[in-house]
Amino acid sequence: MGNRIVKWLVLFCTILLLSACGTDSQEKVLKKVNGKWADANGYELNATMEIKSGGDPKKYDVTVWHTKPDFYRVEVVESGKDVSQMIVRNADGVFVVTPTLNKMYKFQSDWPKKNSQAYLIGALAEDLAQDKNLVMKEEDKAYIFEAATRNSYKNSMPHQVITVDKKTMLPTSVVIMNDVKEEQIRITFKNIKLGVQHAAKEYAVEQFTESDETKGEQATPSEKENKDKDGKESTNNPNGNEEKQAVSAEAENKFQTHYPVVNIENTKMVDEKVIRESGMDRVILTFDGDKPFTVMQQPVTKEAAMLPVSSPGDPVDLGFTIGAITDTSISWEKDGVEFFVASSKLTREEMVQVATSMTIGSMK
Repeated sequence: MGNRIVKWLVLFCTILLLSACGTDSQEKVLKKVNGKWADANGYELNATMEIKSGGDPKKYDVTVWHTKPDFYRVEVVESGKDVSQMIVRNADGVFVVTPTLNKMYKFQSDWPKKNSQAYLIGALAEDLAQDKNLVMKEEDKAYIFEAATRNSYKNSMPHQVITVDKKTMLPTSVVIMNDVKEEQIRITFKNIKLGVQHAAKEYAVEQFTESDETKGEQATPSEKENKDKDGKESTNNPNGNEEKQAVSAEAENKFQTHYPVVNIENTKMVDEKVIRESGMDRVILTFDGDKPFTVMQQPVTKEAAMLPVSSPGDPVDLGFTIGAITDTSISWEKDGVEFFVASSKLTREEMVQVATSMTIGSMK
């Protein structure tokens, strides 16, 4: 009888040991993830980003280059449109470039260190490492992490689910959710190449100020796709002068007032004013209460030449575009409209909430 009990105990312990060997601990998986994502000397990736918040869903193609220690180049192109935006970090600073508007803003900022970006895999590794309440689930072919967000809209979208392929130990998707865990943003990684490094000249923004004929290999990925077989620009090139003029006229003719639909306690709109200057309407919305703020909006104007313009504050990823934020203001451009929000009472996160809630319509 005693030998029987001993045999059963040995068998039970063996089963437990084998079971434990077949399942990686959360700490072990996190160590692998951090070692692979954050420690890579450089990488390239392509992803799609779908934004479901704020009206009709929109899709974007995202291309990222990163070379250690601090060089980044991110291009975001709205699917089906010749509208792109780039954020570049090089030795001279951080630049936000909008080729279709001939605009370039320069920041003295430590982006992206303070603000997590879901399409930057190093930032995702930091999200996982810093979340003390991180939850990991294991499936047949993937690890599923439920983590807190650290991005510019972390109050309105505080949750994210990161899926990691077991075989490659690379992320396959990130789903960002609101406070009731409804999906708001989905990023799907199509291709990630680790160990890819680019020369410093490939991060230089001077290339964007050159003529189309001299850009050559320095053209952005979206610009290269607009070249025909003879090396000439195709007729749908967003950098063509005729196209620029057409887009500018279209933006002015279709300008509609946007209103913030976010609910800020004890604060309401008290005035709406339209000012006409040089044939262009500027709309000013005034909100008063516990946290007063002002919203200004007008059609985007294009610059004659793309020269860097110094911008205060830091670049801020609003999901649908990259804006500029300080402690008292936030500005951005979207769908041919230029927006500016100013307040001495709103926090940065609250200003982001106002920005991401701007919708065509009327105040109820």
